[in-house]
Amino acid sequence: QVQVVESGGGLVQPGGSLRLSCAASGSIFSIYGTGWYRQAPGKQRELVAKVTSDGATNYADSVKGRFTISRDNAKNTVELQMNSLKPEDTAVYYCYVQPDRSRTYWGQGTQVTVSS
Repeated sequence: QVQVVESGGGLVQPGGSLRLSCAASGSIFSIYGTGWYRQAPGKQRELVAKVTSDGATNYADSVKGRFTISRDNAKNTVELQMNSLKPEDTAVYYCYVQPDRSRTYWGQGTQVTVSS
């Protein structure tokens, strides 16, 4: 079994920054793909950013230039640096980890609230 744990959420003022972290543990030796989704109240879950095994990244248009995703293959971790946060970034952020193409594991989610 694989466990995925997120951390780093919280309350921040508009224009501020937060760094989310995600660690995978258990029966996992490497990560094929990983990334972050978010879900705001009353909205569907949407992709925020992802990074593949070869380091290729993909971002939602709404976060391009503000968010940066990075991974540490040795530690099986992925981070999301969020800058210039806006109220519309408020959501529960979920990390996912894919040990291979056939399996996806999700974290429990971490709340990010952007408000003055």
